[in-house]
Amino acid sequence: MDFTTEQRSQIQAPDASDRRLLELPTAIDKQTSVQAVLKSLNKLLSAIPHFDGIAMMLLTEDRRSLRLVACERGSAGPHVDLGAETPYAASAAGRAIEERRTIYVPDIRQEMSGFPQTASQASTSDLRSAYIVPVFTPRRKLGVLWFGTRVEAEAGADDIALMESVASHMATALESAMASDAYQRQLVAERDRWKLLLDINNHVTAFLDVSALFRAACSSLREYFNNDFAAIWLINKDQNRLQAVALDFPTSQGFLDDITLPELTADEIHRMRTRQPELWTRAEIQLLPAPVRDSFLAEGTESIAITALRTANRPLGVITLGSKRPDYFRPDDLDLMGQIATQISLALDNALAYERLNASRDQIEEERLYLESEIRAEYNFEDIVGKSAALRKVLQQIGIVAPTDSTVLLHGETGTGKELVARAIHSLSSRKGRTFVRLNCAAIPSGLVESELFGHERGAFTGALMQKKGRFEIANQGTLFLDEIGDISLELQPKLLRALQEQEFERLGSAKTIRVDVRLIAATHRDLPSMMRDNLFREDLFYRLNVFPIEIPPLRDRRDDIPLLVNFFVSGLARKMQKRIESIPKDAMEALTNAPWPGNIRELQNFIERAVILTQGSELRVPLKELRRSSAVSTSGSTFQEAERQAIVEALKTAQGKISGQGGAAERLGLKRTTLQNKMRKLGIARVSA
Repeated sequence: MDFTTEQRSQIQAPDASDRRLLELPTAIDKQTSVQAVLKSLNKLLSAIPHFDGIAMMLLTEDRRSLRLVACERGSAGPHVDLGAETPYAASAAGRAIEERRTIYVPDIRQEMSGFPQTASQASTSDLRSAYIVPVFTPRRKLGVLWFGTRVEAEAGADDIALMESVASHMATALESAMASDAYQRQLVAERDRWKLLLDINNHVTAFLDVSALFRAACSSLREYFNNDFAAIWLINKDQNRLQAVALDFPTSQGFLDDITLPELTADEIHRMRTRQPELWTRAEIQLLPAPVRDSFLAEGTESIAITALRTANRPLGVITLGSKRPDYFRPDDLDLMGQIATQISLALDNALAYERLNASRDQIEEERLYLESEIRAEYNFEDIVGKSAALRKVLQQIGIVAPTDSTVLLHGETGTGKELVARAIHSLSSRKGRTFVRLNCAAIPSGLVESELFGHERGAFTGALMQKKGRFEIANQGTLFLDEIGDISLELQPKLLRALQEQEFERLGSAKTIRVDVRLIAATHRDLPSMMRDNLFREDLFYRLNVFPIEIPPLRDRRDDIPLLVNFFVSGLARKMQKRIESIPKDAMEALTNAPWPGNIRELQNFIERAVILTQGSELRVPLKELRRSSAVSTSGSTFQEAERQAIVEALKTAQGKISGQGGAAERLGLKRTTLQNKMRKLGIARVSA
């Protein structure tokens, strides 16, 4: 559709009132004070020509009245003075605020006549009707806007929407301006005091070492007050007396250096806990115990300001400021000293806490390193490399069990990547944001496994110098991975079973029960059913662990993945060693793919690392002779395979072809049914009978 030049000019050039209307919300929102916001009312009449008067009333602090704060009467408005108030509860304006909706008043004179403050002015108005629009934000009710007109006709929906839009902008601007005004008043009132406190606090909080903290504090105090000395005295708990720990006294004659204060009484300690800052003249100094009095007077001290150092629970000591001039300190200084004492008390409490933490820093550092090692673990879920059917089956099982909190038992040969699978389960679970804690039960002496799992208290056994959290406690809300679970001693298994079943335990040396929420993933290369028959593993613990078993295939059962793994390891190791390896010889890749890899992925990775180290150019140099020797050693085990085949055949014959169940070949050989079936497929054994 084409527009004429006249139509186009009408579209592109709105009239003046329309432009003012479009600019109005921006003008209101830019105001930064309440008065500026209220002054913007005078733009409303010219921007909204449908109305002849506008006014704003805000709620008073007691929320009982509405006060007129701004009014643009025009030629028709009533002459009501600013500051006039009307009741809130019985007015149409109050109803508009409570119901949060615009209310139409058909007779504005009648509404004004109902209140003493405005009744006398009702007849001075030519306005006939009005709309009352509530001004509010989601956080507070502010007041109302009155839109008055000379006619009694009701406005259309567009006009009402416009009024409510203006009120909404006005509410937002008012709330912001009120907050700004209050903040400015607070800043003006406290600027000087906070500037001084900040200057001193910057010195005090810069030091965690107690001695350095006290020296900085005393220096700051003396420099600001320009007094002769500043000192900090702390309560020595062993001697129950105040002891000077810092003294900044450039003109000292040494009388305060070795002063020994008398032992504190219970009443004095209570006074220190509740004492407010005080000023002491020479008369009060004369009342001090003789050693203290004589030392102060020998230094020529004429006035002292003293305030207590204390926390919410206990007194810490006192700060004293001294001067050789009588009546040097003013009462105004006491309030400032009290605030400074609060700052120093907090810093002192933090410094003492720092010293306590510093005493156990070795343990903290040990825990930090452990957690960092978990976070920066070498493998993560994205490092599971492969596309073979055997691996896809494992990944499918991971996807099924990960969202649950069920216990998982991983079984597979050493080096197959059981920990990697455990991390994948954790990464896909709802606990992925919490800690993944691992423990290799075979790598720790059996006598220390219990301490590692459940922690211990200080003094629980010889060498237990500090309290230590166990892996169960560290893994709370997260996942605990116990590798080589089959190596846990028979004596410890009942306690582990209880921790898994009840999610509670006690640290060594403690009777306090600790409750946790831990998901367990266990792994082993051992034949746990065989161990149960030999009474080396508890049946009840096995059944608690074997909720969702996953069999991790050895590398020889997933040869399709070997080229992918080789490329993955070469890429990562070359980047780490800053080498540029662009190709792998075909014969080398075939040799790698056909090798037996009894050590599985771990052996393959170590072999590839050795190859990358030996490589000097852009082509991977694979030590094939070493690989052939390894294969020869492995193939010499063909006699073992033959013996294994013979044993399986004999067992099947004895069991009359029965594989599983009581008396089956799997039971006779001490193997799981699935393991026996896998071996039969690899060795090409069909089910036989006697």
